[in-house]
Amino acid sequence: MEWRDQGILLSSRTHGETSAIIEVFTPQRGRHAGVVRGGASRKMAPVLQPGAQLDVAWRARLEDHIGTFSVEPVRSRAAASMGDRLSLAGLNAVVSLLLFCLPEREAHERLYRRTEALLDLLGQGEIWPLAYLQWEMVLLDDLGFGLDLQACAVMGPRANDLSYISPRTGRAVSKAGAGEWADKLLPLPPCMIGHGTAPDGEVAEALGVTGYFLQNRVAPELGHKPLPEARARFVERFRNSVANQG
Repeated sequence: MEWRDQGILLSSRTHGETSAIIEVFTPQRGRHAGVVRGGASRKMAPVLQPGAQLDVAWRARLEDHIGTFSVEPVRSRAAASMGDRLSLAGLNAVVSLLLFCLPEREAHERLYRRTEALLDLLGQGEIWPLAYLQWEMVLLDDLGFGLDLQACAVMGPRANDLSYISPRTGRAVSKAGAGEWADKLLPLPPCMIGHGTAPDGEVAEALGVTGYFLQNRVAPELGHKPLPEARARFVERFRNSVANQG
């Protein structure tokens, strides 16, 4: 068995004395693991950094074997993330969530394209938090837990004051439709249904909403495992930066 693709490095860990086991996210093969011979060497250390764009060729005798990778660097994202603690935290959140959420060897081409585009924006602090939020919404959608924010779940498309999200269904609810149930609903920040720029404070509030669905909808499907701490660290660091702006 053999295939070749381009992908994003999610993780690398030492295997034996000289090799490494890596996991990559590719458009056609999804999350896929393999052994890199010599991957533990100093020469390979700068190449096998999380978030790196790699050209990979996988080989194995049988399809269900772990197999081996040969890798060639396409571009590194280390420089964009290392110079800024928030960017580094964001990169770690992305790769950790993909490792947490994605089943092995299942293609998620749309999510892959959005992930590649998001990571290419690292270091652009003015637009990256909103892009990250939109990426989490795509992640939820790709996993089958997408939010339906097009119309009010109670009053239908005629309602134009969408202000809440049902924590049970993930559907939008208008102020009028919420009625006495408003305090039991999640907020719907405008940036989740709008386009263009958004205040960082609004993005921070929206990350609380996507975090709710990751924790209460996705995690139970994966055996109630806790969300990766890397996501919590990123959100906390981002919220602290928002507070400091004030």
